[in-house]
Amino acid sequence: MIELRPFATIGSFRNEWLNAHHHFSFGNYHDRSRMGWGALRVWNDDEIAPHTGFDPHPHRDMEIITFIRQGAITHKDNLGNHGITRAGDVQVMHAGTGITHAEYNEEDEATRLFQIWIMPDRTGVAPGWASREFPRATSSGLHILAGGRPGDAEAGALPLYADAAVLAARLAPGERATYQIAEGRAAYLVAPVGSFTVSSASGVGDPVHAEPRDGLAISNERAIVIEAGPSETELVLVDVRG
Repeated sequence: MIELRPFATIGSFRNEWLNAHHHFSFGNYHDRSRMGWGALRVWNDDEIAPHTGFDPHPHRDMEIITFIRQGAITHKDNLGNHGITRAGDVQVMHAGTGITHAEYNEEDEATRLFQIWIMPDRTGVAPGWASREFPRATSSGLHILAGGRPGDAEAGALPLYADAAVLAARLAPGERATYQIAEGRAAYLVAPVGSFTVSSASGVGDPVHAEPRDGLAISNERAIVIEAGPSETELVLVDVRG
């Protein structure tokens, strides 16, 4: 099953410094049919105004992945970590037994990001934070950014305390990529830039077209074929237990 969730239908929140959209129930947005997707609990699409951000606040027992689409975010936490993650790169925070962090846009332009929360396989782990730069060149296929599946660490992924993976791709116009989904798993796919079409590799069902920032919720598929639209397309995919 490939279910389209148009950007116009997801939750939203706005104040003087934050323009946020929620693919799943979050904050004051509550939809009983969108409480998560397998172990994926949150996918927020945030725009943060220059020289503003999230003041220190706590988390526990959650894997929090931030993919920067534009600008940069500066991270500070009570463990002494302090770093900047820039567009195209990713940071991972293990909330574990408890962490208090702040995320600020200290740039002169708006920062746009995806913040993704995945439920961990184990609670009570040591909290932590890491950030990594990833290649930006156009290339075929989805490349691992963060993961906790067997083999993900050897592939260069930032580690997760979850049987899950966050992947990204940049496809040229009309380029195709095939992604295999193991039995019992599900995927959620969003393009920050560009339109694309997803088809079941089995040939069953019609292709599903998505515009930028739409969500595609994928289940009971063993492989999908992703085809970029008429312009370069960037993709972010989360693979989790279904």
